[in-house]
Amino acid sequence: MNNTLTYKTSGTCSRSISVTVDGDTIESVKFEGGCAGNTAGVASLVAGMKIDEAIKRLKGIKCGFKPTSCPDQLALALEKIKATANV
Repeated sequence: MNNTLTYKTSGTCSRSISVTVDGDTIESVKFEGGCAGNTAGVASLVAGMKIDEAIKRLKGIKCGFKPTSCPDQLALALEKIKATANV
């Protein structure tokens, strides 16, 4: 069963992230705003990845002197999906 969440980011150049999952697997990710090449690269890399693996790899990544980053915000979005969908 597909589940889509649009997550409003905080502290990054991207404004939101739309994530579609199928069970415990990421189907697609689309960032609104942010560094186009970097966010497209992250989205491509996590497609087909298990949610827990993506969280493990992305959580805590910082962007320069910011306390967060687009990958870190994606990890937070995935945690929210897990909590609301009981994945």
